[in-house]
Amino acid sequence: MIDVENQTNKEIDVTSLEEIAKDLTSKDIELIFVNNETIKKLNKEHRNIDKATDVLSFPLEFEMPNMPLGSIVISTDFVEQKAEEYGHSFDNELKLLFIHGLLHLLGFDHEIDNGEHRKEEERLISKYNLPKSLIVRNS
Repeated sequence: MIDVENQTNKEIDVTSLEEIAKDLTSKDIELIFVNNETIKKLNKEHRNIDKATDVLSFPLEFEMPNMPLGSIVISTDFVEQKAEEYGHSFDNELKLLFIHGLLHLLGFDHEIDNGEHRKEEERLISKYNLPKSLIVRNS
């Protein structure tokens, strides 16, 4: 189950995100939608990077029964901007960022792995019939 906290005025249907989550984990996920200003503050606080970003993931540091997998924070400003820039829908961009963030919660890390994160993203992009341009963008 996805526990949604929407801190924006954007109406968001997470039905398709629930399907993706159920495919990858049985654990609950906290999903928080924010604007660029808020995600910039979080990025500075947690990663010491003073700029807005698209998605941040916060896995729980310990494993306990019935505990959520962690939290994903997505900037809806960034989703709108990138969807327009790359010529696809808000929903497709949102799915891509959710997949990216969820894979981080599951232990994938494109910054240090040998391409496993990207390969799994590609598999999921194909599985959920997302635009192939999303694969090219992330290669």
